[in-house]
Formats: sequence, structure tokens, C-alpha cells
Amino acid sequence: MLDNKTIYKRTLTFSIHRLLWDVLTLLLAAVLCVAGFVIADKTAGKGIIGLVIGAVVALILAIILTRFISYRYKAGQIAMMTKGITEDELPEDVLGEGKQIVKERFVTVAAFFAATGVIKGIFNQIGRGITKAGESLGGDTGGAVGGAVSTVLQTIVNYLCDCCLGWVFYRKGVGAMKATCEGAVLFFKHGKTFAKNMGRVFGIGLATLIPIGGVFGGIAYLIMSRFPGAFESLSQSLIKMAEEGAKIPQWLVNPSTLMIACAALVGLLFWSMIHSVFIRPFVLVGVLRNYINSGMNDIPTEESFHLLDGKSKKFREAHAKI
Repeated sequence: MLDNKTIYKRTLTFSIHRLLWDVLTLLLAAVLCVAGFVIADKTAGKGIIGLVIGAVVALILAIILTRFISYRYKAGQIAMMTKGITEDELPEDVLGEGKQIVKERFVTVAAFFAATGVIKGIFNQIGRGITKAGESLGGDTGGAVGGAVSTVLQTIVNYLCDCCLGWVFYRKGVGAMKATCEGAVLFFKHGKTFAKNMGRVFGIGLATLIPIGGVFGGIAYLIMSRFPGAFESLSQSLIKMAEEGAKIPQWLVNPSTLMIACAALVGLLFWSMIHSVFIRPFVLVGVLRNYINSGMNDIPTEESFHLLDGKSKKFREAHAKI
């Protein structure tokens, strides 16, 4: 039997490929932001405007790379994890086989994002319902509690999306949309099984945030401190924006605290990237195994779909297309 550690190691190649693309995207984004700031600052004294334009271009580039390249590695990794869990074997060419399975299951990129979009839509809608329920029960305090719960749900939703995607790969003889609906129903039928993993999910996340984010944030601060003039200029741009009516926090216009904030953001970005590429897949293998095993013994029927028909418009729409 392939244990979780073995499956994780064998599918790690997908993570490495994703990391290479993520680093490339991050570097290109940094270059675009800096170039936008420098050009606009030198030519028109509007560095902050150039920075925003560079950030927008970088965001568009990131979306394109994620949508058309990175998704194949993520989906392929989940497909191979599912194969290892359900068939107790993995091919020699894990990378090639994973890409092929994704291509066969989702003929187009649009089909893949249609399935994942339905999953996110279902549970985001339920999360918003929890927030509204909190507001109606306790005003602002209740809304804050509901909002906190909704934020936690977002983390759960991300794992649930991956688990549902694994279920879609497992249900080879069933249409992708129907398998997606089955995966959503599974969460509600076996919620306790899935919930048992959440302590590990959040615990590992917090345990890695401090050392990884701290190290990269510290390195970023040391590098940034060698260019104090850039932060002086950026601070002046923020002050001008504040004078023109923009709501800029007072602490953010100080060059020193602005530098700390930027370094902290870099640390958070690197933690997010490393966590999602290396740590999260390790956690996902265990979560995915529990999720799929619970479903293999109790595959949702058409009748069970009605459990979610009344709770989510997204689910009803997806159900109607089956």
C-alpha cells in the first residue's frame, strides 16, 4: 500500500514545476512594479501611479500564467494523488501521466475552471449565508463572528475544492459536472470526517508562517534598507495622495514603517508560495485520502443531491445541467 509520505514524494515534481513558474511570475511582477514606479517618477513625478500601473500589468500576467500553465501542474498533482490513493500505484512518468489525465478529463481550460468555479461558488455562497446569519443575530458583533467563521471557511473551501477535484478524477465514468456535484454532497454527508483534518491544516499553517515568513521578511528588509531613497520617494507620493483626499494610514507614510510593511508583505508572499507548493500538498494527501475513502463506500445518489439544492443556487444550476 502506498502511504501518504510516498505519494507526496512521488508527486513532488508537480510542486517543483509550479514553484519555478511562481518564482518567474513573482520576479516579473517585481520588475514591472519597479519599472513602472521609476519611469513615472522620473518623467512626471507620479511614481505611485506608475507603481499601480505596473502592479495591474503584473496581475494580468499572473492570471494568464496561472490559468494556462500552473493549473495543469496543480490538477495533475491531484490526479496522481488520487490514483495513488485509489489504485495503490503510480506510473514511472508521474508528470506526463498527470498532464495526460487532466487533458482527457478536462478537454479545455474552460471545462476545468467551470468545474472548480461551481465548487467555489457553492461553498462561498454558504459562507456568505453564515455571515448574514451572524449579522441578523448579533448586529455588528454577530457579523464580525460570522465574518471570522466565513474566513475560516475559505481555507476549508480551498481544500474542499482540491478534494472535489480528486473525486472528479476518481469518477472516471461519470461526467465532470455530475462528479463535481457528488463531491460537494460528500462534504455534507461526511462532514465530520473532513472536519477532523482541519486542526492539522490550521496548525501546520501557523507553525510554518512564523519561521518561513520571518526569514524571508528579514532578508527582504535587509535588501530594502540599502535603498532608503526609494522609500522616501514612495512616502512622498503617499503623502501627496493623502493631501488630495485619499485615505492613507498615517503610519504608512513614514518611510521606516513603510519599509517594514513592504518587507512583511514579501515575507507573507514567500510563505504563501512555499506553503502552497511544498507543505500544503503533504497535508492534502491525508485529507484527500479520508475524503475519497468516505465517498467510495457511500457514493452520493441523485436523491442525495437535493440536500444542497435548497442551500445553494450554484449547486442547483450545476445539478440542472447534469
